Amino acid sequence: MTTLFYYLIFPGLLFVLLVGMLASWIERKVTARVQWRVGPPLLQPLYDIMKLFTKENVVPQHAHLLAFTAAPLIAFVSAGLAATIVGMSIFFPEASFQGDLIVVAYLLVIPPLALILGGAASANPLASLGASREMKMVLSYELIFWTAILVAWIKTGGTVNLTAMAGKGAVAGSVSGAIAFILMLITIQAKLGRVPFDVAEAETEISGGPYIEYSGPLLGFFRMSQYILLVTVPVLVSIVFLGGAGIGRYVILLVIIILAENTNPRLKITQCLRLFWFILFPVGLIAIILAILGY
Repeated sequence: MTTLFYYLIFPGLLFVLLVGMLASWIERKVTARVQWRVGPPLLQPLYDIMKLFTKENVVPQHAHLLAFTAAPLIAFVSAGLAATIVGMSIFFPEASFQGDLIVVAYLLVIPPLALILGGAASANPLASLGASREMKMVLSYELIFWTAILVAWIKTGGTVNLTAMAGKGAVAGSVSGAIAFILMLITIQAKLGRVPFDVAEAETEISGGPYIEYSGPLLGFFRMSQYILLVTVPVLVSIVFLGGAGIGRYVILLVIIILAENTNPRLKITQCLRLFWFILFPVGLIAIILAILGY
């Protein structure tokens, strides 16, 4: 019963979902102000989800029913589980376990893979194109994500426990840690599907890509997983690189994400691949070498 409470209520799904909705509102409000608009009311993210869950699920005639239906649920459950593990390391550090960093990192790969599955199962050319783009993005930014994690692992003495890593202090205070932190900031922008790396959705080009055929509760589950990731990913970065989680650290990271989204144009998929594979990855290798040398 206690485990179920942790996962469903606090620090799991309900808590992180509410915080994610608040973060999404801040993101939309700041974006509106940048564009000289008023922006949505505070409860707009909640209204959006409630509206979606009152709509009908429409499944395309030629879609693969099981894969199309399961994809949003897989994304939601995996994001919620990752959020629970991260939250446990913050609020109940005695419940954290060795290797929870690795588990969370793997869980965070599942939502984009679920999006690829849903897009491919939609039987829509634009959805398939978006799924193809998302697959290429995952193969590119995950390389940089693990490179940055490796630097943090070296700097913290080889620990893969989130509570222990937070106790080691701010990895970003070293030369190699600062480089890895900057790489991670770029990576989380792609991991969250934000501009300039939102090539899989690209509303003006492919009308939302993998999401194009989704509606009703299924789209609602995808949206809720995005809310959860908007909290979980920055908090994870804060723990690993900034010496722990905190409201101030999270707000700073959220502001960076929002500003980057509002001040950059969308890149082409080829530009994204070149950036991650041929520019950021060599920089990451340099950071690893510096970390091994103690810098």
